[in-house]
Amino acid sequence: MDSRRINVSVNSEIGKLQHVLIHTPGPELEKITPENAHFYLFSDILNMQVAQKEYGYFKKVLQKATQVHEIGDLLTDILTSDNIKFSLVDRVCKAENKGFLAEYLKSLPAEELSCKLIEGLFLDDVTYINNEKAALTPVPNLFFMRDASFTMFDNIMISNMATTVRARECMILDAIYNLHPMFETKVINPVMSYETHGIGTVEGGDVEIIRDDVVICGLGARTNMHGVEALVEHLKTKPGVKHLIFQELPLTPDSFIHLDMVFTMLDVDKCMVYKPVIMNSAFKTFHITIDGQKAVGVEAPDLLSALKDVGLDLEPVYCGNGDDTFAAREQWHSGCNFFCVAPGQFLGYGRNQRTLQALNNAGFNVVTAADVVNNRWDLGNGKKCIVAFEGNELSRGGGGARCMTMPVQRMAVEW
Repeated sequence: MDSRRINVSVNSEIGKLQHVLIHTPGPELEKITPENAHFYLFSDILNMQVAQKEYGYFKKVLQKATQVHEIGDLLTDILTSDNIKFSLVDRVCKAENKGFLAEYLKSLPAEELSCKLIEGLFLDDVTYINNEKAALTPVPNLFFMRDASFTMFDNIMISNMATTVRARECMILDAIYNLHPMFETKVINPVMSYETHGIGTVEGGDVEIIRDDVVICGLGARTNMHGVEALVEHLKTKPGVKHLIFQELPLTPDSFIHLDMVFTMLDVDKCMVYKPVIMNSAFKTFHITIDGQKAVGVEAPDLLSALKDVGLDLEPVYCGNGDDTFAAREQWHSGCNFFCVAPGQFLGYGRNQRTLQALNNAGFNVVTAADVVNNRWDLGNGKKCIVAFEGNELSRGGGGARCMTMPVQRMAVEW
């Protein structure tokens, strides 16, 4: 096992990245068919070979900037312990009513079991159980690492997903974070810990850590009000005054499922904004100030105003370069979804040309993933940049660079 210890710490969206978790999409993508795509939350069918090629450049850029860890490798590490293997298999089989598979799964070597838990299992003698060909369903959404867990300050938070089809992702990640020796942290499921109704949902794509005292959260199709309340309760356990700003999101279409599809941080003074949602009074913004056990909420004019009220005066860069038609087209393919490796240095899809032009106009150099991988551009130079990587296939999965990353350690930011 990897003996390096990571003191989990994420106090911003933009601090220099030290450690990040990813999952390279694999054969689980090829289990998606026209008949089951909606069940697996996909609106299209991805070509695995093309997606992996695009993802390869994305991963290589991350490796130029930080320490990168594959979830599959970490899962294999912990499964070398029979106690952990048996416990995780029992948990998965019980949750998914697949007890008949437990003995077989427990017999598998760690690496093979790791693959099966992600890619699924097809056995000829148990096909069409519950009208599903898979004896153990795959988890093709796992490469969207941000959804099933997220880092909040010094804790790793396990999401309570809005759909049961992604529940195994949370089980796998919960086991890794709690049992792999690499992580120095307390793992918390905020809904299970603080929400008394049993119906709360919160997903990591909706939660953004802006500053060490400011968290923003989406309220929409994937995170409900009970989930937001659970986050408030968790913030009450942290020292000092905290601010939780939550933003209503449209329930449709699917491109609005998370806050990071309409708003992401780019630098200490700049953010990416999808104007038709963020600057639209039809979608309310609420600012909750948390001081000890006291929480007071007020409505704010919009998200940018609420952030300004806590000392974050951000200049918006508009998706689609301010043209609503192009903004809608590019937002659909994650044109607002950027991931920072350092303040003012971030990754995003190269297909969203109008948005890239807006970023260039705002002072960010537009460079390609190939430029970084082939050492034509050095991220260590400190220059502001958007690293554009090919994502024509990946974007069809419904997420972007932020969705595909799970940072667990960032350096502090000088605001």
